[in-house]
Amino acid sequence: MQIFPLQEGSYSVDSSKKFIPFDPAIHSFKERPGSLFIHVQPFLVKTANDLILFDAGLGFKNNQDELIIHQNIRNAGFDPDDITLVLMSHLHYDHTGGLVVERNGKLEAAFPAAEHVIQRSEWETAFSSKSSSYHTDIFDVLNRSVNIVFVEGNGVLKPGISFEHSGGHCKYHQVFLLDENNEKVFFGGDELPEPEQLIRKFIAKYDFDGRKAMELREEYGKRAAVEGWKCLFYHAKNNPVGTVKYENESFIVTPVN
Repeated sequence: MQIFPLQEGSYSVDSSKKFIPFDPAIHSFKERPGSLFIHVQPFLVKTANDLILFDAGLGFKNNQDELIIHQNIRNAGFDPDDITLVLMSHLHYDHTGGLVVERNGKLEAAFPAAEHVIQRSEWETAFSSKSSSYHTDIFDVLNRSVNIVFVEGNGVLKPGISFEHSGGHCKYHQVFLLDENNEKVFFGGDELPEPEQLIRKFIAKYDFDGRKAMELREEYGKRAAVEGWKCLFYHAKNNPVGTVKYENESFIVTPVN
């Protein structure tokens, strides 16, 4: 398998829930008091049979009015239309904004040729929720423009691609495991968003079930260590792909280039 991190950038989020691009080279943390700072990193994985996108970022554009995620896919040597599967961990805006693109004042699907794999209950929750974390205009476009494959619980999407309903970060969050030629790649979405969350054990207030999310991180970390997973960290600052060791009741994450 080939793994391509598609770094979209760093952002600050304040009480307005707006994502504002943040570059520490030109911006100051003091300028944005009370903000949460996050890094957004979708992933492209090439397998023998598929070109897979894991989550889609915020959907920001570059100076040429092109989606940054489209530009990054081209930089990796592919065309956005080459993607066969879009595997969605959940439907919060920082993971779904790049599923659509605005052209001539109208939203269109960013990956119309791909199957979009979504937990059915997460889809239903996204439409009925009043939370600002869900943007229903995105889902309206997907509903009429792409092939959505709804899955439920745990299962196998196709040989070598399995999914598990995790339910820590949000109620119907899911994670994915690829297994090809004894190589295993794990995408934990916001259940395992960055290496530091393995190293530090804590309950996060932004999770639907903080204790469950914390316990899941430990479970996935131990499985990664035993089975030799390459973990994809969606919100990593510096090292988006890593392998895991568990020694003396502590995790060690080693970056994979």
